[in-house]
Amino acid sequence: MKAAAESTAQADMPNADALLKRLEWTVIRRLDGLLQGDYRTLFRGAGLDLADLREYQHHDDVRHIDWNVTARLQQPYVRQFTEDRELSAWFLVDLSASVDFGSNELTKRSVARQFVAVVARLLTRHGNRVGAMLYGTDVDTVIPARGGRMHVLHLLQRMAQRPAEAAAGATDLRDLLTGAQRVIKRRSVVFVVSDFISPPGWDAALAHLAQRHEVTAVRLYDPLEMDLPDLGLVTMRDAETGEQIVVDTHNAGFRKRFAAAAERRETALRDGLARAGVDTLELATDDNLMDAILRFADLRKQRSRLANWSGARQQRSGSGAAPSHLSAMASAQEGRR
Repeated sequence: MKAAAESTAQADMPNADALLKRLEWTVIRRLDGLLQGDYRTLFRGAGLDLADLREYQHHDDVRHIDWNVTARLQQPYVRQFTEDRELSAWFLVDLSASVDFGSNELTKRSVARQFVAVVARLLTRHGNRVGAMLYGTDVDTVIPARGGRMHVLHLLQRMAQRPAEAAAGATDLRDLLTGAQRVIKRRSVVFVVSDFISPPGWDAALAHLAQRHEVTAVRLYDPLEMDLPDLGLVTMRDAETGEQIVVDTHNAGFRKRFAAAAERRETALRDGLARAGVDTLELATDDNLMDAILRFADLRKQRSRLANWSGARQQRSGSGAAPSHLSAMASAQEGRR
């Protein structure tokens, strides 16, 4: 299984220019048209300038209402802003041994590379800057934030040039997250791209990072990690430690215990992300990348509208508590992530 994953990893890693050209034609151009600039509402720049005032319209952010003008004109008016600084985005990419697994056409490493290519190019097409920190057994590569297509190609090439990690002990994501706190000086949009297979304790470091930056956890996984099919006798190898064990997947009891253990890992992971207070985009090795990003964008906009409407209700009622049905809807959205 490990050998198959490694051969797949080599097969699905074209050179950076070929990969980016393919994604530009199949994903990036279509996403750019479908989002129609909505990435600016999803990820704002570091500074804002007041540009104009206009009448309030449905779905406007109530926090932008100018109450002085509204009181004078007896009609709600909102402030319009322009970003006075470009957006800076950073990709914290986990390239440890466990991301070289994949039971389908792609490995988790390949999905990570495609995600970085798409989002980095979407941002740089609009004049923003992107940087990256790459983690193998430790944080050994820092690519400063710059703009332009050539910089995206450089970033992708650096990811592709990294060989598969030999088993060297368990990944500790705290090294990557605490390293980011030292490296990223100005407020940025941060994507943590990982399968989050790590000892406990990473959630506190992630929460600390999210206090200063706008953080999204991009969780990579393979369907086989959740549900083990009946394959008979199989030699399984831990990619992180190199430990091997022979298991009988024909045994229904073993498959049931495997599924229960996977469910416990899922619960612990989601609890950790919830404690960190970050948004999560889940990417499986058999996912359609464009559809996944669009679902994430829609979720962000829905949550923003819920938060804005809740804030308006609280202002009118003078209460600090959100309406119960809004809390339920927000919880339901969180549960779908």
